[in-house]
Amino acid sequence: MSTIDSLFVTRLYRAALSEHGKPIDTSELEASCWSIAEDDEAGQEWCEENGYPGYTSYASLTDLPYRFPIFKDLVKVLDKHVKTFAEDLEFDLDGRKLKLEDIWINILPQGGVHTSHIHPHSIISGTTYVAVPTGASAIKFEDPRLQMMMAAPPRQKSARDALRSFIYKAPEPGDVLLWESWLRHEVPVNMSEDERISISFNYSW
Repeated sequence: MSTIDSLFVTRLYRAALSEHGKPIDTSELEASCWSIAEDDEAGQEWCEENGYPGYTSYASLTDLPYRFPIFKDLVKVLDKHVKTFAEDLEFDLDGRKLKLEDIWINILPQGGVHTSHIHPHSIISGTTYVAVPTGASAIKFEDPRLQMMMAAPPRQKSARDALRSFIYKAPEPGDVLLWESWLRHEVPVNMSEDERISISFNYSW
């Protein structure tokens, strides 16, 4: 009897932040993001110089958990989610723990995009969502084998998720998504009139 197996699976973790640890007040988190963005002149200048739409603290602030207690609380919760995901991935960590490498704010205005990229120096990457207005972009993930499918026909529109070339996930405020850092992803154009606010992060070994 013939069999068809799935090989080399790509895992995507999705959960509510509240599933692990202390509940995080997203309204307080949003207020903190705006306060940091307004005060972070270096970040504003970097965004302007590099043509980055809206605001990110990626290139300017490396100590958010020390600046605002709510970010410290957030990291404690994220640590638990990442631990759960790492166990699912069956990593052999040799008794070591994955540690937060960096965490940053993203405020994407109407018309803003975040082009396709990976996080090459990390193990697990992710985003938690603070404000996702109606019409805001879903996050788009790309099949990592795509560049090798030189003569492959397109998939049927009804193809199951595991066989699609691209997967879109529309998060809700308070959600956290985790993936292995080699997985290419992007944020398409924000069609909402309101800002899409998220907090991204990397964990390393």
